[in-house]
Amino acid sequence: MKLSARNQLAGKVVNVQEGAVNGIVTLDCGNITVSGTISMAAVKELGLVPGKEAVAIIKATEVMIGLGDLAISARNKFSGKVASVTEGAVNDSVVLDIEGGKCITAMISRNAVKELGLEAGKEAVAVIKATSVMFGVED
Repeated sequence: MKLSARNQLAGKVVNVQEGAVNGIVTLDCGNITVSGTISMAAVKELGLVPGKEAVAIIKATEVMIGLGDLAISARNKFSGKVASVTEGAVNDSVVLDIEGGKCITAMISRNAVKELGLEAGKEAVAVIKATSVMFGVED
């Protein structure tokens, strides 16, 4: 599966909480767990059940970066260190090294990068709402 999304985390489904319209799928990606809210139709079409291999897919534009111990409602918070910041005209690409040798890429404004003082080696937190997570499976 080739995609343009920068963040693709492979793992196994550990839980599916079914609702009337949407479900919450939890994926164990080694040292981290990713939760995503998708339609029950998608859960069924993809065959997402515990033990199924899948990939959590998150566009870099859907990743927020924060500092410190954030008390927020977002289900996915990954602490790590900034590996790199690539400057753009308006937005910068920030790569955060997180647990298990994985990384998360965020595309955030240059102003936010400057305000947060983001640079290589700085501790930060990637924040992703469960509704921003998509799932993929191999055919």
